[in-house]
Amino acid sequence: MRTTWRTIAADPLVRPAAMLSAAVACIGLAYGAQTVAAGLPWWFAPALGLTVLAASSEMLFVGLIAAGGAPVVAFAAGALVNARHLPYGLAAAPYLGTGAGRVARMHLINDESVALALAQPDVESGRRGLTYAGGGIALAWPLGAAAGAAIGSVISPEALGLDAVFPAVILALLIPALRESSSRTPLLVAALLALGAVPWAPTGLAPVLALLALPVLRLATGSWP
Repeated sequence: MRTTWRTIAADPLVRPAAMLSAAVACIGLAYGAQTVAAGLPWWFAPALGLTVLAASSEMLFVGLIAAGGAPVVAFAAGALVNARHLPYGLAAAPYLGTGAGRVARMHLINDESVALALAQPDVESGRRGLTYAGGGIALAWPLGAAAGAAIGSVISPEALGLDAVFPAVILALLIPALRESSSRTPLLVAALLALGAVPWAPTGLAPVLALLALPVLRLATGSWP
């Protein structure tokens, strides 16, 4: 057992997986604090982190609830965002292995673990990258959320600046896409649709309506963006 742990610790993929897990834990702090600030119980964020383990859909769900949106709208938006795991599953298929290991790794598929796997030069190293990153994030996300919920229960998230983490994360995700000409038009149309819906749409619904940018562009151009 000791030799196995030494072998794993010496693997060069452990460091990037640990860095990804640490970053996710930091985002989990903000997520947990904002969940409590939205009026949800302290256990909600870590419980959702353990059972759903899909950060962006969880953050969208809580963000819409915090903005006053209807729970059914927040749930539908989170489920729609979580549909991204369908192509992720196809991309990760070669790295899942066989038997019990395959079943376990299926539950470790997320943005970061798949990205680390795909960045490796061969299937075996990709499988290790997916396992390390997926396993680390499966621990870091709910633990970070639990710590954030504990902090948010005694200190206002605004006092620590944690309320700024959500928009900062979204902006960080958008910046790389803005560099691609094929992504700029859908993002611009989505932003215009969301802004146009703010004056009349129920609270929390405007970001969801931004998703209509894809079918709108399909009708306008005859092809999917």
